[in-house]
Amino acid sequence: MNKFARIIGTGSYLPPKIVTNDDLSKTLDTSDEWITSRTGIKERRIVTNESTCDLALIAANNALKMSGINATELDLIILATTTPDKIFPATATILQKAIGANCPAFDLQSVCAGFVFALTTAEQYIKTGAANKVLVVGSETLSRIVDWKDRSTAILFGDGAGAVILEGSEETGILHSKLFSDGNYLSSLQVSNNTINETGFIEMAGNEVFKIAVNRLSSLAQDTLKACNMGADELDWMVPHQANIRIISAVAKRIKTPMDKVVVTLDKHGNTSAASIPLALDTAVRDGRIQKGQKLLFEGIGGGFSWGSVLVKF
Repeated sequence: MNKFARIIGTGSYLPPKIVTNDDLSKTLDTSDEWITSRTGIKERRIVTNESTCDLALIAANNALKMSGINATELDLIILATTTPDKIFPATATILQKAIGANCPAFDLQSVCAGFVFALTTAEQYIKTGAANKVLVVGSETLSRIVDWKDRSTAILFGDGAGAVILEGSEETGILHSKLFSDGNYLSSLQVSNNTINETGFIEMAGNEVFKIAVNRLSSLAQDTLKACNMGADELDWMVPHQANIRIISAVAKRIKTPMDKVVVTLDKHGNTSAASIPLALDTAVRDGRIQKGQKLLFEGIGGGFSWGSVLVKF
Protein backbone atom coordinates (compact mmCIF):
# COMPACT_ATOMS: atom_id res chain seq x y z
CA MET A 1 0.00 0.00 0.00
CA ASN A 2 1.37 3.39 -1.00
CA LYS A 3 1.66 5.79 1.86
CA PHE A 4 1.62 9.18 0.12
CA ALA A 5 -0.18 10.80 -2.79
CA ARG A 6 2.43 12.87 -4.61
CA ILE A 7 1.92 15.48 -7.33
CA ILE A 8 4.00 14.51 -10.36
CA GLY A 9 2.56 16.84 -12.99
CA THR A 10 0.60 20.08 -13.32
CA GLY A 11 -1.24 21.71 -16.20
CA SER A 12 -3.61 24.58 -16.94
CA TYR A 13 -5.46 26.35 -19.71
CA LEU A 14 -7.19 29.70 -20.20
CA PRO A 15 -9.47 30.40 -23.15
CA PRO A 16 -8.09 33.07 -25.51
CA LYS A 17 -10.84 35.69 -25.19
CA ILE A 18 -9.86 38.43 -22.71
CA VAL A 19 -12.36 40.75 -21.05
CA THR A 20 -10.61 43.65 -19.33
CA ASN A 21 -11.88 45.96 -16.63
CA ASP A 22 -12.10 48.70 -19.23
CA ASP A 23 -14.30 46.44 -21.33
CA LEU A 24 -16.69 45.99 -18.40
CA SER A 25 -16.77 49.73 -17.73
CA LYS A 26 -18.50 50.20 -21.09
CA THR A 27 -21.62 48.38 -19.88
CA LEU A 28 -21.38 48.69 -16.08
CA ASP A 29 -21.02 51.62 -13.67
CA THR A 30 -17.42 50.80 -12.84
CA SER A 31 -13.80 51.47 -13.80
CA ASP A 32 -10.45 49.71 -13.93
CA GLU A 33 -9.33 51.56 -10.80
CA TRP A 34 -12.49 50.63 -8.89
CA ILE A 35 -12.29 46.92 -9.76
CA THR A 36 -8.53 46.63 -9.25
CA SER A 37 -8.54 48.37 -5.86
CA ARG A 38 -11.34 46.18 -4.51
CA THR A 39 -10.49 42.82 -6.04
CA GLY A 40 -6.99 42.81 -7.53
CA ILE A 41 -8.47 41.60 -10.83
CA LYS A 42 -7.39 43.29 -14.08
CA GLU A 43 -8.86 40.90 -16.65
CA ARG A 44 -10.64 37.59 -16.99
CA ARG A 45 -10.87 34.93 -19.73
CA ILE A 46 -14.25 34.06 -21.22
CA VAL A 47 -15.18 31.09 -23.40
CA THR A 48 -16.70 31.61 -26.82
CA ASN A 49 -17.53 28.15 -28.16
CA GLU A 50 -15.44 26.12 -25.67
CA SER A 51 -17.05 23.76 -23.19
CA THR A 52 -15.97 22.92 -19.64
CA CYS A 53 -14.58 19.66 -21.00
CA ASP A 54 -12.66 21.46 -23.75
CA LEU A 55 -10.79 23.51 -21.13
CA ALA A 56 -10.26 20.46 -18.91
CA LEU A 57 -8.86 18.43 -21.80
CA ILE A 58 -6.05 20.87 -22.56
CA ALA A 59 -5.15 21.32 -18.88
CA ALA A 60 -5.17 17.56 -18.36
CA ASN A 61 -2.98 16.89 -21.39
CA ASN A 62 -0.49 19.49 -20.16
CA ALA A 63 -0.37 17.78 -16.77
CA LEU A 64 0.06 14.35 -18.34
CA LYS A 65 2.90 15.65 -20.50
CA MET A 66 4.74 17.04 -17.48
CA SER A 67 4.24 13.82 -15.52
CA GLY A 68 5.52 11.66 -18.35
CA ILE A 69 2.63 9.21 -18.21
CA ASN A 70 -0.04 8.23 -20.74
CA ALA A 71 -3.76 8.64 -20.17
CA THR A 72 -4.15 4.87 -20.44
CA GLU A 73 -2.16 4.54 -17.20
CA LEU A 74 -4.70 6.52 -15.17
CA ASP A 75 -6.70 4.64 -12.54
CA LEU A 76 -9.19 7.42 -11.81
CA ILE A 77 -10.32 10.85 -13.02
CA ILE A 78 -12.00 13.37 -10.68
CA LEU A 79 -13.25 16.59 -12.23
CA ALA A 80 -14.25 19.41 -9.88
CA THR A 81 -16.72 21.78 -11.52
CA THR A 82 -19.71 23.97 -10.77
CA THR A 83 -20.51 24.28 -14.48
CA PRO A 84 -20.78 20.78 -15.97
CA ASP A 85 -21.48 20.55 -19.68
CA LYS A 86 -24.61 18.47 -19.10
CA ILE A 87 -26.80 17.26 -16.24
CA PHE A 88 -25.50 13.84 -17.30
CA PRO A 89 -23.29 12.20 -18.25
CA ALA A 90 -20.66 13.58 -15.91
CA THR A 91 -18.25 15.95 -17.61
CA ALA A 92 -15.48 13.71 -16.24
CA THR A 93 -16.69 10.84 -18.42
CA ILE A 94 -16.73 13.11 -21.46
CA LEU A 95 -13.14 14.02 -20.55
CA GLN A 96 -12.24 10.36 -20.08
CA LYS A 97 -13.28 9.58 -23.65
CA ALA A 98 -11.59 12.68 -25.07
CA ILE A 99 -8.31 12.02 -23.31
CA GLY A 100 -8.18 8.35 -24.22
CA ALA A 101 -8.37 6.93 -20.69
CA ASN A 102 -10.25 3.79 -19.68
CA CYS A 103 -10.65 4.32 -15.93
CA PRO A 104 -13.55 5.36 -13.68
CA ALA A 105 -14.37 9.07 -13.84
CA PHE A 106 -16.74 11.29 -11.89
CA ASP A 107 -17.57 14.93 -11.20
CA LEU A 108 -17.30 16.57 -7.79
CA GLN A 109 -19.16 19.78 -6.91
CA SER A 110 -17.94 21.95 -4.03
CA VAL A 111 -17.79 25.25 -5.93
CA CYS A 112 -14.58 27.19 -5.20
CA ALA A 113 -13.45 24.54 -2.70
CA GLY A 114 -13.86 21.89 -5.39
CA PHE A 115 -10.17 21.36 -6.08
CA VAL A 116 -9.19 20.75 -2.45
CA PHE A 117 -12.19 18.42 -2.04
CA ALA A 118 -11.20 16.53 -5.19
CA LEU A 119 -7.54 16.38 -4.23
CA THR A 120 -8.43 15.01 -0.78
CA THR A 121 -10.76 12.43 -2.35
CA ALA A 122 -8.04 11.32 -4.76
CA GLU A 123 -5.61 10.99 -1.85
CA GLN A 124 -7.95 8.53 -0.13
CA TYR A 125 -8.10 6.31 -3.20
CA ILE A 126 -4.31 6.25 -3.34
CA LYS A 127 -3.78 5.67 0.38
CA THR A 128 -6.18 2.71 0.40
CA GLY A 129 -4.54 1.21 -2.67
CA ALA A 130 -7.70 1.52 -4.79
CA ALA A 131 -5.83 3.70 -7.30
CA ASN A 132 -2.22 4.57 -8.03
CA LYS A 133 -2.37 7.29 -10.68
CA VAL A 134 -5.18 9.86 -10.49
CA LEU A 135 -5.99 12.87 -12.65
CA VAL A 136 -7.60 15.71 -10.68
CA VAL A 137 -9.01 18.60 -12.70
CA GLY A 138 -10.75 21.84 -11.82
CA SER A 139 -12.55 23.30 -14.83
CA GLU A 140 -15.13 26.06 -15.03
CA THR A 141 -17.12 28.07 -17.56
CA LEU A 142 -18.59 30.45 -15.00
CA SER A 143 -19.40 33.04 -17.65
CA ARG A 144 -22.46 30.89 -18.41
CA ILE A 145 -23.96 31.65 -14.98
CA VAL A 146 -22.82 35.25 -14.52
CA ASP A 147 -25.35 38.06 -14.86
CA TRP A 148 -23.27 40.50 -16.88
CA LYS A 149 -25.55 43.34 -15.76
CA ASP A 150 -24.75 42.71 -12.08
CA ARG A 151 -21.66 44.69 -11.17
CA SER A 152 -21.13 42.85 -7.87
CA THR A 153 -20.50 39.52 -9.63
CA ALA A 154 -19.66 40.33 -13.27
CA ILE A 155 -16.33 41.86 -12.27
CA LEU A 156 -15.21 38.77 -10.34
CA PHE A 157 -15.59 35.61 -12.36
CA GLY A 158 -13.85 34.02 -15.33
CA ASP A 159 -13.32 30.72 -17.12
CA GLY A 160 -10.37 28.33 -17.04
CA ALA A 161 -9.01 24.95 -16.05
CA GLY A 162 -6.17 23.49 -14.01
CA ALA A 163 -5.06 19.91 -13.44
CA VAL A 164 -2.66 17.75 -11.47
CA ILE A 165 -1.52 14.13 -11.71
CA LEU A 166 -1.24 12.33 -8.37
CA GLU A 167 0.76 9.14 -7.97
CA GLY A 168 1.17 6.77 -5.05
CA SER A 169 4.69 7.02 -3.65
CA GLU A 170 6.83 6.23 -0.64
CA GLU A 171 8.18 9.75 -1.13
CA THR A 172 6.37 12.41 0.89
CA GLY A 173 3.49 14.11 -0.90
CA ILE A 174 0.22 15.24 0.68
CA LEU A 175 0.94 15.74 4.38
CA HIS A 176 -2.45 16.82 5.70
CA SER A 177 -5.92 17.68 4.47
CA LYS A 178 -9.10 18.87 6.14
CA LEU A 179 -12.57 19.58 4.76
CA PHE A 180 -15.60 21.43 6.15
CA SER A 181 -19.12 22.38 5.09
CA ASP A 182 -21.83 24.53 6.66
CA GLY A 183 -25.20 24.79 4.92
CA ASN A 184 -26.36 27.59 7.22
CA TYR A 185 -24.79 30.07 4.80
CA LEU A 186 -26.60 28.92 1.66
CA SER A 187 -28.04 32.34 0.83
CA SER A 188 -24.68 34.16 1.10
CA LEU A 189 -23.33 32.76 -2.14
CA GLN A 190 -25.53 30.73 -4.45
CA VAL A 191 -27.03 30.42 -7.90
CA SER A 192 -30.57 31.82 -8.15
CA ASN A 193 -33.49 29.87 -9.60
CA ASN A 194 -31.23 26.93 -10.33
CA THR A 195 -33.34 23.95 -11.34
CA ILE A 196 -32.88 21.13 -13.81
CA ASN A 197 -34.82 23.08 -16.43
CA GLU A 198 -33.57 26.58 -15.69
CA THR A 199 -30.08 27.90 -15.05
CA GLY A 200 -29.88 30.91 -12.76
CA PHE A 201 -27.14 33.44 -12.03
CA ILE A 202 -24.57 33.78 -9.27
CA GLU A 203 -25.82 35.81 -6.30
CA MET A 204 -23.44 36.97 -3.58
CA ALA A 205 -23.62 38.92 -0.32
CA GLY A 206 -20.14 40.38 -0.69
CA ASN A 207 -19.43 41.68 2.81
CA GLU A 208 -20.68 38.53 4.49
CA VAL A 209 -18.70 36.30 2.14
CA PHE A 210 -15.54 38.30 2.85
CA LYS A 211 -15.89 37.90 6.62
CA ILE A 212 -16.70 34.20 6.44
CA ALA A 213 -13.84 33.50 4.04
CA VAL A 214 -11.20 35.35 6.03
CA ASN A 215 -12.25 33.86 9.36
CA ARG A 216 -12.63 30.27 8.16
CA LEU A 217 -9.50 30.19 6.02
CA SER A 218 -7.29 31.88 8.63
CA SER A 219 -8.40 29.47 11.34
CA LEU A 220 -8.00 26.49 9.04
CA ALA A 221 -4.49 27.53 7.97
CA GLN A 222 -3.40 27.87 11.58
CA ASP A 223 -4.92 24.50 12.50
CA THR A 224 -3.29 22.83 9.48
CA LEU A 225 0.16 24.11 10.35
CA LYS A 226 -0.31 23.09 13.98
CA ALA A 227 -1.40 19.58 12.97
CA CYS A 228 1.83 19.21 10.99
CA ASN A 229 3.98 20.74 13.76
CA MET A 230 4.99 23.54 11.44
CA GLY A 231 5.41 27.26 11.92
CA ALA A 232 4.29 29.71 9.26
CA ASP A 233 7.96 30.45 8.55
CA GLU A 234 8.42 26.83 7.41
CA LEU A 235 5.82 27.22 4.68
CA ASP A 236 7.40 27.88 1.29
CA TRP A 237 4.27 28.92 -0.56
CA MET A 238 0.61 29.53 0.08
CA VAL A 239 -1.41 28.78 -3.06
CA PRO A 240 -4.90 30.02 -2.20
CA HIS A 241 -8.17 30.08 -4.06
CA GLN A 242 -7.95 33.16 -6.29
CA ALA A 243 -11.14 34.96 -5.28
CA ASN A 244 -10.18 38.44 -4.14
CA ILE A 245 -6.81 39.99 -3.26
CA ARG A 246 -8.28 41.44 -0.07
CA ILE A 247 -9.25 37.99 1.18
CA ILE A 248 -5.88 36.53 0.21
CA SER A 249 -3.87 39.31 1.88
CA ALA A 250 -6.03 39.28 5.03
CA VAL A 251 -5.52 35.52 5.49
CA ALA A 252 -1.79 35.82 4.82
CA LYS A 253 -1.49 38.60 7.39
CA ARG A 254 -3.36 36.61 10.06
CA ILE A 255 -1.10 33.58 9.67
CA LYS A 256 2.00 35.80 9.44
CA THR A 257 2.95 34.81 5.91
CA PRO A 258 4.44 37.59 3.75
CA MET A 259 2.76 38.21 0.41
CA ASP A 260 5.98 37.38 -1.42
CA LYS A 261 5.36 33.78 -0.34
CA VAL A 262 1.80 33.77 -1.71
CA VAL A 263 1.08 32.77 -5.31
CA VAL A 264 -1.32 35.33 -6.80
CA THR A 265 -2.61 34.98 -10.36
CA LEU A 266 -6.17 36.34 -10.13
CA ASP A 267 -5.17 39.60 -11.83
CA LYS A 268 -4.97 37.64 -15.10
CA HIS A 269 -8.03 35.38 -14.81
CA GLY A 270 -10.27 36.48 -11.93
CA ASN A 271 -12.16 33.95 -9.83
CA THR A 272 -12.24 30.66 -11.75
CA SER A 273 -13.74 28.69 -8.85
CA ALA A 274 -12.50 25.07 -8.78
CA ALA A 275 -9.88 25.88 -11.43
CA SER A 276 -8.17 28.70 -9.56
CA ILE A 277 -5.81 26.77 -7.25
CA PRO A 278 -4.47 24.38 -9.90
CA LEU A 279 -4.17 27.33 -12.33
CA ALA A 280 -2.06 29.23 -9.80
CA LEU A 281 -0.05 26.11 -8.95
CA ASP A 282 0.77 25.35 -12.57
CA THR A 283 1.78 28.96 -13.23
CA ALA A 284 4.21 29.00 -10.29
CA VAL A 285 5.63 25.56 -11.16
CA ARG A 286 6.28 26.52 -14.76
CA ASP A 287 7.84 29.90 -13.97
CA GLY A 288 10.18 28.26 -11.47
CA ARG A 289 8.91 29.72 -8.21
CA ILE A 290 7.72 26.38 -6.86
CA GLN A 291 10.48 23.79 -6.61
CA LYS A 292 10.54 20.11 -5.71
CA GLY A 293 10.67 19.52 -1.96
CA GLN A 294 8.95 22.77 -1.02
CA LYS A 295 5.94 22.83 1.31
CA LEU A 296 2.74 24.29 -0.15
CA LEU A 297 -0.58 25.17 1.44
CA PHE A 298 -3.69 25.02 -0.73
CA GLU A 299 -6.86 26.63 0.65
CA GLY A 300 -10.27 27.15 -0.90
CA ILE A 301 -13.74 28.20 0.17
CA GLY A 302 -16.89 27.99 -1.91
CA GLY A 303 -20.53 28.96 -1.86
CA GLY A 304 -22.87 27.33 0.52
CA PHE A 305 -20.30 27.10 2.34
CA SER A 306 -17.64 24.44 1.87
CA TRP A 307 -13.97 24.99 2.59
CA GLY A 308 -10.79 23.01 3.02
CA SER A 309 -7.01 22.88 2.97
CA VAL A 310 -4.29 20.57 1.73
CA LEU A 311 -0.67 20.78 2.88
CA VAL A 312 1.70 19.28 0.32
CA LYS A 313 5.38 18.57 0.01
CA PHE A 314 5.84 19.15 -3.69
